[in-house]
Parts: sequence; C-alpha cells; structure tokens
Amino acid sequence: MKPKVFITRKIPSSAWEQIRQACDVEMWEQEDTPVPREILEEKIVDVDGLYCLLTETIDEELLRRAKRLKVVSNMAVGYNNIDVAAASKRGILVTNTPGVLTETTADLTFALLLATARRIVEAADYVREGRWKTWSPMLLTGQDVYGATLGIVGLGRIGEALAKRAKGFAMRILYYNRSRKPQAEEELGLEYRDLHTLLQEADFVCILTPYTAETKDLIGARELSLMKKTAVLINSARGGIVNEQALYEALQNGTIWAAGLDVFAEEPIAPDHPLLRLPNVVALPHIGSASIRTRTKMAELAAQNLLQALNGERPAHLVNPEAWDRQA
Repeated sequence: MKPKVFITRKIPSSAWEQIRQACDVEMWEQEDTPVPREILEEKIVDVDGLYCLLTETIDEELLRRAKRLKVVSNMAVGYNNIDVAAASKRGILVTNTPGVLTETTADLTFALLLATARRIVEAADYVREGRWKTWSPMLLTGQDVYGATLGIVGLGRIGEALAKRAKGFAMRILYYNRSRKPQAEEELGLEYRDLHTLLQEADFVCILTPYTAETKDLIGARELSLMKKTAVLINSARGGIVNEQALYEALQNGTIWAAGLDVFAEEPIAPDHPLLRLPNVVALPHIGSASIRTRTKMAELAAQNLLQALNGERPAHLVNPEAWDRQA
C-alpha cells in the first residue's frame, strides 16, 4: 500500500504531482483559508506524512493523536509552529525548506527598507486619495539610504544576502550574531557589534534572526530606546522577536522614526491592531519569499523531504536528527 499523506493547503501542481505519484494523498483545497483544527485532528490520526505550512500549529496534543506518523514536512524555513521536542520523542521527523528563499527574502527585506525610508506606501496613498495639490520642499520627505549605516541582527544566509545588496548603496554594515563570522567580515566588509552598540549606531536595523526562546522579545522598550530618533526598524524574520506593544509606543512617541514589518506575533494581524493606525508603519502580509519561482521551489523541496522520509531515507533538510536516530 502507498503511504498516506495529508497536505494542509493547496500547493503548486508540480509539488502535488510528486506526492500524488508515490502516495495516497488528500489535500485541503483552499488557498486562502487555513485547514480547521478539527479537520487536522481527524486527518493526522492515520496518515504516514503531514505536509504543512506555518499557519498550522503542530503541537504535542495533535501529535499525540497520530498513530503512524513518520514525518512532518514544513513548507518554510522556520518551524516554530511545530513542537519539535514532542515530535522527536515520538520518532517523528521534522523537515523544513532552507536555502531556496534566501535571495527572494533578501530582495523583499531591502525593498521594505527602501519603502519605509522613502515613505513609498504613504506617498502612493497620498496621490490616490487626491491630496497631491502642489510640489513643496518638504512634502513626504524621508530618510536617505545611500551611505547610511545598516545594522543586521542575525547574520545567516539571508543576512549575508542583504549585506551584498546594501554594498551597492555604499552602506556601512554592522552585524550582531550569536557567533562572529570572520570570513563574512572580510568578504563583505562587515563590522561586528554587540546588540546594544549596533542599535545605537545604525540608521536602519534589520531583524533576520530565527525565532527561538532566546530571541522572543529580543527587541523591546529598552532596545528601542537605544536607537536613533531617525532610525528605521525592519522585521522580515518572525513576529514575536520584536515586542509589538513596545514598538507601537516607540513609534507613537518618536523614539524611532519608522518601522517596516512583514511579520507579526499573530498572523494575520487584526485590521484594528494599533500598529496599523500609525502612518510611519509599512505593513506587509508575510510575503518575504513570495515570488512565483521561490514559492514553487519551496513547495517542491517540502515534497522531496516528505518523500525521502516516507521512503526510509534521511531527508535532506532534517530539523531533528535525534528523531532519525530513534527510527534507526
């Protein structure tokens, strides 16, 4: 018998076909509506593989229902939606999709930086709403990016890709990371700083660190108070790394100049969230990797991870090798 798989959202046809040819597969057909929890609770009982998105919470309660689950394949780099420890305890492999979205997410991060610095969204709305009456010297003036100082918090693949883009704008580039990266410092001309020093010196601070217990609320009221009043904060990593209440207060009080956000603590963010009422916030719906080519590659890589696990092979992008050891 073919292994049984449940896919929690409609995915690109190329990935679907890979799985369909090898598995007895069922897919939640909606594109814009997450699978209801009660359906996920029902389906996980007797599947061998689960293919999911960040929108699904794969917690211990859910995993406890699974009778024969071998793998949870997450179509994302992050996997904080999955209780990895609970999966490992049961010998369930967890996989992710790193690498393929590096350049696309770096593109979006720099685009968000530019849009926030130059008030692009605010200016576009100004025109569409018929408020543009004349040219004036200080109308919708923003912050210069060329030659400014960029601070990168979390120098992984995406952080290094962002630094390469910043070099084209003659930016001075600082970084904070759990461990120093001498090779990147030499190749890209980066300067290492501790977090507080970076926040004090940077004109633009880009958050690109993974979300973990250690990075939850990494940027709070104290950290924001260290930043320049003209500084811009960009978060395209994960919601929860930046404390949203503290950020709202800092933006409202003029502690920092503006913020560009692609991620939020709760997604989708509520339309009445206080941050969305601020004119100095550019908010996007978690589209860091949203190019057609990249999302298709992510879907296909998640399918490959799933199929490798179901075929008894060690997946190429295994998050919890301890679970593989348990299976072995």
